[in-house]
Amino acid sequence: MVIGIIQARMGSSRLPGKVMLDLDGKPALARVHARAARAESLDQILIATSSEDEDDPIAAFCEDNSISCFRGHATDVLDRLFKAAKQNRAEIVVRITGDCPLIDPDVIDRCVHVFLQADPAVDLVTNRLPEHKTFPVGLDTEVCSFEALEQAWMKADLPYQREHVLPYLYEEPARFRVLCIDAPSDYSHLRWTLDTKEDLQLLREIYRRFDGRDTFSWLDVLKLLEREPDLSNLNADVPHRTYRDVDPRFMRGSKSGSEKGR
Repeated sequence: MVIGIIQARMGSSRLPGKVMLDLDGKPALARVHARAARAESLDQILIATSSEDEDDPIAAFCEDNSISCFRGHATDVLDRLFKAAKQNRAEIVVRITGDCPLIDPDVIDRCVHVFLQADPAVDLVTNRLPEHKTFPVGLDTEVCSFEALEQAWMKADLPYQREHVLPYLYEEPARFRVLCIDAPSDYSHLRWTLDTKEDLQLLREIYRRFDGRDTFSWLDVLKLLEREPDLSNLNADVPHRTYRDVDPRFMRGSKSGSEKGR
């Protein structure tokens, strides 16, 4: 069972409520889900949010749109994703973040295919690592075995490892077997994620260019930016967060947390 898990929450220091902000008529989270759901490699897809009251709008969105929702720890996202995967009997977990409204189903399928076809088998396939990235920020896809996720859940003990889910798998090269796939060229300077007002402006302009549809591919976006290079300047100066940045609310060592699932 290959399960795509979209992690999403309303809290954001730079852009509160970002996942429910409008992108040409639909919430950003709806765009993420619709695009990920077109990936042929996923047997199931769900949204994992927190059990905090502030994330009730996400749970309500899921219920209104018949989307499976799991609720767990607010900042120990590793705990949340592990428990969501375990509850849904995942064998392979595909991690997607709710602030990536240009996530591409073909990129997801490629990552899953590489994971399934790897010989010898690997524990994690991703298209972006801290020291190896060629895809734009915002197409981030991570595919791992449930067993590897469980190992991370049991052994990761640093705050950033708990919040960013999979650093424990890729930080030390000899610890797990990891593959990183490459884009046709280096596009790592492009920022297509949603974390600031500047990001929101760019993403809204992109969706307007495609008449509010979300069936365009990431390659279509590249062509658009080749025609209109000034678009990329809208958020070119936004600093990227690193995988070691941690939510100040995080309580070190917390691996538990209430959860509500359906």
